[in-house]
Amino acid sequence: MEKTLFEKIADKEIPAEIVYEDDQCVAFRDVNPQAPTHVLVIPREPIPSLESLAETNAPLLGHLWMVIRDVARQEGIAQGGYRVVVNCGQDGGQTVDHLHFHVLGGRPLQWPPG
Repeated sequence: MEKTLFEKIADKEIPAEIVYEDDQCVAFRDVNPQAPTHVLVIPREPIPSLESLAETNAPLLGHLWMVIRDVARQEGIAQGGYRVVVNCGQDGGQTVDHLHFHVLGGRPLQWPPG
């Protein structure tokens, strides 16, 4: 099976502006930002979507949420507020089959989002 774009970024086969990484995940700036701060947080494990999660992924998900919080603080958007979005499936707007969390902030965000 061919690697997804995000797997290639995590493996540093494709350049990206990485803002955080560890042995479980990578966070990098979105190339098509929808807010002044738009960072994607992805697991290194190639999980296609939320629908593909297994019970055994629970510790990884907890870690990802802590990284999301830390990235928001590092990017200076935690105090003012930010949004975390996970698109799931075609109708949900998912365009890369690799679980990823959008961290958006740096301006007031409207509701509903789209």
